Amino acid sequence: MLEQDALLERYEWEPLAEGVYIATLYTTGEEGPRSALLHYLPGACVAKHLHRGFEHILILHGSQQDGDATYRVGDLVIHKPGTHHAIVSPQGCIALGVWEKPVAFQG
Repeated sequence: MLEQDALLERYEWEPLAEGVYIATLYTTGEEGPRSALLHYLPGACVAKHLHRGFEHILILHGSQQDGDATYRVGDLVIHKPGTHHAIVSPQGCIALGVWEKPVAFQG
């Protein structure tokens, strides 16, 4: 696994939500597939959203919670189209995300 500092220094990060940053690796445009790194500061969360396509999340450092489930380093999470959820990372994390289609934030 790559060291956390190497990941943070290697990419350009943009704010996604309070305490959550995203570094896009690949995209075909607003409605197409996308891959990115996500960096959650401790205590940060992403509001409830709907997946319009498949989402694959691989935890690289730290952990994140999705409802009652906690995902740690090496865990691969796959959400099917139609999935609604919110994410929190009490201790912070870095994850690789791949989305078939953009998510739709709710509220």
